[in-house]
Amino acid sequence: MYLIGVDLGGTKTAVGVVDGRGEIIAKASAPTGAHDPESIAENMARVARFAMGEAGIGSDRIAGIGVGVPGTVSRETGMLEYANNLEMENVMLADYIRPHTKIEHIVLVNDANAAAFAEYKLGAGAGARTMVMITLGTGIGAGIVADGELYEGVNYAAGELGHTTIKFDGEKCACGRRGCYELYASTSALIRAARAEMKKSSDSLLWDMCGGDEAAVNGMLFFDAVRAGDAAARRVLDAYVDCVAVGVLDVVNMYEPELICIGGGISREHELLIKPLRERVTAENYSRLSRVTTRIEAARLGNDAGIIGAALLAEKHAR
Repeated sequence: MYLIGVDLGGTKTAVGVVDGRGEIIAKASAPTGAHDPESIAENMARVARFAMGEAGIGSDRIAGIGVGVPGTVSRETGMLEYANNLEMENVMLADYIRPHTKIEHIVLVNDANAAAFAEYKLGAGAGARTMVMITLGTGIGAGIVADGELYEGVNYAAGELGHTTIKFDGEKCACGRRGCYELYASTSALIRAARAEMKKSSDSLLWDMCGGDEAAVNGMLFFDAVRAGDAAARRVLDAYVDCVAVGVLDVVNMYEPELICIGGGISREHELLIKPLRERVTAENYSRLSRVTTRIEAARLGNDAGIIGAALLAEKHAR
């Protein structure tokens, strides 16, 4: 038997057929489209059917569907309680999905938790007892795993590290608070800071690299500029790593996990991001004199983590 893993985002829906070893044997994706639950469920089912066709299997060989969603969900009821990127509140999304897929067993989980569980089982966290995964993306997501179990909190919403405060009375966040971690340490924050620094530095290499269009600056181009020796980009990076380190240090000092796994596309920048991050955390964490300290590693499963984790959790909660 196989499982379907779904990574449901505000703009893209990615679906994979996952085997018993946690490997994706076929996958497909499509724009998420309209954000009403019926449209989302219909679109998800269509993408799933395409993936199953690529795998050469029918729905009779699918044991269940795991759906990772960017918000707060109740695994027990299948209710999507709040997802601002999907513009939904208190929607029984699982009930919308079942008629379109003809598959009864559907588990909804937070997308960051799904990615963390996959990395814990099959990625950077394999062999670790406790792990926290921090994903640097449009926002910041986090998942906490201990002794093989996700810590999800009383309402399955634990791990919202992006909405902890690192700057009192700082920038206003969409969540309603000020100074939230993701306003300073997400990939989006890095790009905003790079564009702001460009305006102060007319000689920055970033101007040539983006063809004079600051909107073209992205994470890949930014790190290319740092490697090319651009002073403006280097200033931004140093300040950014400091901000990322603040949140990582808070997690280390509070939980002392065996491993912190850093996810997101920019986590591949080992020399420019992961290495200096380790140095800052090693120098400043409260238990820095202890024989054993928290390891910091980059995630290994990339964009597949959410799909794999959702599928694994569907299997886990089918027992």
